[in-house]
Amino acid sequence: MPCRIPDVVLIEPRLFGDQRGFFMETYQQKIFAEHGITAQFVQDNHSGSRRGTLRGLHYQIQQAQGKLVRAVAGEIFDVAVDLRRSSPTFGQWVGEILSAENKRQLWIPPGFAHGFYVLSDWAEVVYKATDFYAPQWDRTLLWNDPQVGIDWPLMDGADLLISDKDRAGLTLAQAETYP
Repeated sequence: MPCRIPDVVLIEPRLFGDQRGFFMETYQQKIFAEHGITAQFVQDNHSGSRRGTLRGLHYQIQQAQGKLVRAVAGEIFDVAVDLRRSSPTFGQWVGEILSAENKRQLWIPPGFAHGFYVLSDWAEVVYKATDFYAPQWDRTLLWNDPQVGIDWPLMDGADLLISDKDRAGLTLAQAETYP
């Protein structure tokens, strides 16, 4: 189902369960294409993070990556920010709770910055990417830029765990963006 930014899509896979557990397809090219997602994936990534970790907001200014994101352990608040100047939703964000329990996935097309905040004691995030990691094109949008105004569900009393790189991200006004 499309999110508030229609190009970002929340996906709820069908589960098949019995006394042994469950089975689900996390990606099937034909079904995704029927819903307008025709991206070809070239890389899978997996991260593990403690409660209070904020990763992002990351993007590649060249070799822009589309991402299909899901939490395979724990719970995160996953965010996408539209960095496409030609888009009517430029500078707007969307956020969704992804968890091992709800099994939801978020499709974030190329042209968006991406990040997440860990809500559970531990979370593992897996995502497919449409282009290879290219450190020379890696950029970071400031996670708390007031112009973007992301309403992060920061937990009272929990330390914010964030890398120096992410803490030093650029504001939307300073950041390189897409046409």
